[in-house]
Amino acid sequence: MATEQKNNNVVDKNVKGWISYRPEIKVLDCTIRDGGLMNDHQLDMEFVKAIYQSLSAAGIDYMEVGYKASKKIFSTTQFGSWKFCSEEDLRRVIDKDKSIKISVMADAERTDYHADILPKSKSIIDMVRVATYIHQIPTAVEIIKDAHGKGYETTVNLMAVSTVQENEIEEAMELLSKTPVNVIYLVDSFGSFYSEPIANLMQMYLRYAKPAGKYVGIHTHNNLQLAYSNTITALIEGANFLDATIDGMGRGAGNCALELLIGFLHNPKFHIRPILDCLQKYVYPLKEKLNWGYQIPYMITGQLNQHPRAAMNFLKTEQKDDLIAFYDSIIEEE
Repeated sequence: MATEQKNNNVVDKNVKGWISYRPEIKVLDCTIRDGGLMNDHQLDMEFVKAIYQSLSAAGIDYMEVGYKASKKIFSTTQFGSWKFCSEEDLRRVIDKDKSIKISVMADAERTDYHADILPKSKSIIDMVRVATYIHQIPTAVEIIKDAHGKGYETTVNLMAVSTVQENEIEEAMELLSKTPVNVIYLVDSFGSFYSEPIANLMQMYLRYAKPAGKYVGIHTHNNLQLAYSNTITALIEGANFLDATIDGMGRGAGNCALELLIGFLHNPKFHIRPILDCLQKYVYPLKEKLNWGYQIPYMITGQLNQHPRAAMNFLKTEQKDDLIAFYDSIIEEE
């Protein structure tokens, strides 16, 4: 009987850990927002609408359509519609009869949030995600308060934490946990983290977020081919908001792949077929032009904990296949 009981316990543990799912987990797709960084957000309406429809059919919780960037800072001739996400453009592709929620990103110090973020009652946007570096947190807090006061769900995405001292991150968590923000995101901006720091930082974030009644999220980049596994590590530690993109479409090395993530989650509300259909018809043809995803120059910047802009610029040159030239140039800068 003892053996039988032991076996039953094992079965129960496996069911809870691997076969079942956490219903509180939300998946946010940022294909258009992060992927748009590859071509100044010059993504056509047909492509954006196709992504929206596939995500809706797949049961994804949120779609991030782009930025709320200031037109005083960014040129409307250089940058496409999804850098600014006007209500007019949003309504051209979004059918709010669908259940998926819409999010936009507001960069601290790069958005006219008082004017460009309308009251929720006048917008089809559901969530405002505030992106901030450590030194911009006072501005980010003001945007959070403004957006929350206007009726939006809010997140704060603290960027480039791989370059920040631990005591400063602790101080940031203490401050952000006292704001009305709904979700605090751990962001691996340079794709430089391995699983251990992801786990340690998630535990730190949760230590501040949970007592304040807030969720924690994870946003990863794939410079070291760890975006997916790091997302799973964060999930296991307690992250309930998970970012991903179709085929990992995103700046440079890209992001955690949505199709991998929803397969892991086991939640029957998610359906992979609409994602595969969109991949085949729309994403793969675009990839031939924009060329995101893991490549050696991105690996090098990831290992050195650097922003991938140097690799992105190098891959646009005639020397793009000369890996030694790139490596030597980066090392010289160190």
